[in-house]
Amino acid sequence: MSGSAAGGKIGLLTALEGINLMNSRFLPISLALLVGLVVGFFLYPIFVTPADVTGDQPTEAITSIEGEPAVSVLPVVQNRSTLDHVREKGFVRCGVSQGLPGFSNPNDSGNWSGIDVDVCRAVAAAIFGDARKAKFTPLSAKERFTALQSGEIDVLTRNTTWSLTRDTALGLDFVGINYYDGQGFMVRKELGIKSVMELDGAVICTNTGTTTELNVADFFRSNGLTYSIVAFEKSDEVVAAYDAGRCDAFTTDMSGLYSERLKLANMNDHMVLPEVISKEPLGPVVRQGDDQWADIVRWSLFAMIEAEELGVTSDNADDMRGSTNPAIRRLLGVEGAFGQNLGIPNTWAYAIVTQVGNYGQSFERGVGVNTPLGIPRGLNQLWKDGGLQYSPPIR
Repeated sequence: MSGSAAGGKIGLLTALEGINLMNSRFLPISLALLVGLVVGFFLYPIFVTPADVTGDQPTEAITSIEGEPAVSVLPVVQNRSTLDHVREKGFVRCGVSQGLPGFSNPNDSGNWSGIDVDVCRAVAAAIFGDARKAKFTPLSAKERFTALQSGEIDVLTRNTTWSLTRDTALGLDFVGINYYDGQGFMVRKELGIKSVMELDGAVICTNTGTTTELNVADFFRSNGLTYSIVAFEKSDEVVAAYDAGRCDAFTTDMSGLYSERLKLANMNDHMVLPEVISKEPLGPVVRQGDDQWADIVRWSLFAMIEAEELGVTSDNADDMRGSTNPAIRRLLGVEGAFGQNLGIPNTWAYAIVTQVGNYGQSFERGVGVNTPLGIPRGLNQLWKDGGLQYSPPIR
């Protein structure tokens, strides 16, 4: 063995002896560290809270129903249910139009009325037994969805069309239809026009940037008719142009035509043509994710429709509680406990009918043929009368 090899062997042995010596010195310390890690592993969940882990970040709320597994609910704008929030403040806050006669319109004293207002009051009656516990926030078309999404209002009852995009892309849910509408046309009676099919070559006034222009284009093209559009940004501008004779016809939703007709210099000189060229189902809207609140708003509207079908009105509801008809007794809270699953009093529907009225009463009071708007029931008749209004049974 060479000298260098012998020296290398001696150096290696010396190093190994040093390592063994250090192992023997630090063995107790190593064992202590190991024991500490094991103990800490088991005690960590007990002494550390979610707030210690996440700091200021919101934690997931874990809720459960007896007999059911826990459900993880992601943080939302509103941590409590809408019903709890409404009860705490003592009223329902509804988003309405900035003034559409027959639907949601304030009088000179600031008191609101209309069929959309009645839906809001029905919700208040169902919850509090007092339809007066409703407050109204006037909103533009641009503001309405943001106000609901942010929690500024509890429910939107503002002549709003139910469409796929609005129902799926905005974090909102439509819960019913209180007015079946559609786009129509208004003309001067002196023109002698009785049908939209007689508007070939007409000049038509409407709002710009709305679906009405597309609906007109589709309808006239599919029927081989010609036309020209005069469009304005504001509704009052459209009304003024039509009233001044700048166009032959005015087009928007049928309900809007009846309301805007009230603003004309001589409203009786104008008529709304019978044809409807689009589907515009209008109804109340709530935020997604609060099924209980959606049910309360939905069934408040259904109770009004069901009451009309059963012949129960604000005038005879007290007498009707003595009826032998099981459906009437369930509606008025004489039998069953149908408010329980909604989280409201069992007299919820009785309060709605006695204080707001049934659907037919609301319609005739707000927009019916004996009002300045003079709108016939049409599609908004009950199903048994040839219309589309229909309520699931309360049972």
